[in-house]
Amino acid sequence: MTFIAGSAFLSVSIALNAISLHATCTQVFVVVGLIICYGLASIQTLDRVSYIGWIGLTSIIVAVLTLTISVGVEDRPAAANQTGPWEKDLILFGNPTFAEAADALGTLIFAFGATPAFFNVIAEMKDPRDFTKAACMAQALITMVYVTLSIVVYYYCGQYVASPALGSAGVLMKRICYGVAIPGLLVSGLLFTHLPAKYVFVRLLRGSQHLSRNTVTHWVVWLGSVAGCALFSYIIASAIPFFGDLISLVGALFGTPLVISLESGMWIYYSWDQWQFADRRGKWFYTGLVLNSFLILVGAFITVAGTYGSVLAIKASFDDGSVGSVWSCADNSAST
Repeated sequence: MTFIAGSAFLSVSIALNAISLHATCTQVFVVVGLIICYGLASIQTLDRVSYIGWIGLTSIIVAVLTLTISVGVEDRPAAANQTGPWEKDLILFGNPTFAEAADALGTLIFAFGATPAFFNVIAEMKDPRDFTKAACMAQALITMVYVTLSIVVYYYCGQYVASPALGSAGVLMKRICYGVAIPGLLVSGLLFTHLPAKYVFVRLLRGSQHLSRNTVTHWVVWLGSVAGCALFSYIIASAIPFFGDLISLVGALFGTPLVISLESGMWIYYSWDQWQFADRRGKWFYTGLVLNSFLILVGAFITVAGTYGSVLAIKASFDDGSVGSVWSCADNSAST
């Protein structure tokens, strides 16, 4: 979660660079994202944070829809030749190397990296029995949005899709899209600073009266937990200053074990009584056992292969000079 928050801080810096045409050092913009997210993440309960979350969700959807409409009505994407013929080079099935394919898998897993937050959500729901319905609806909706908008943007931009995609429609529209998206980017940083801080806070004060009472210790530990998580995320955002490779690394190294393998292991653990008693086993048990065992193996493979591919991609980015150095002041929105 702290790595995801780091990618959010990095996204905020890209957005502010795009809007201001790189008015100051990129690290200043990263710190701006850090400070705002720290202040908002210090709100202690998810029911209050959720109101801010609706604002962020709306801004992201509006920004992406604005981008989608823009690339659809424009003659060609901003990165393509603006005069003469140009080729989208649309590819349904590519021919990547093993490392490139593994690197891409990490990015796909990152898109569903909020799964570990489900534990926090169900813990603070008024009626936990509604969790399954909420989770299924959320995952179905986000998958449809991902697939639909991605297909449309790729169809119109082809090889010229930027990363993040909000930079695909030219300088003016890029500034507009990022301006609209800033609340959503900040909310991402807020949520993924708040949630790990809550984990740390509860572990440190578990069994103590300070956990639920407004004591000095309670607030010092809470604000310190938020600050620690936010500072760690800031270091990640500054040490890996390029968006695409960062999310691929996070998705493969941390996302895969938590999004795929952990849940499959939990199903096997939950169903263990059926394994112990033969009369409780049925076709659904064996189907679930095979499926979840397979997913654990898939998760292990993607973790190793995806991390390998993303590390090679990061090294190549540094070697060919396509990205700046760590803690760089360079404009990170120029090519995104």
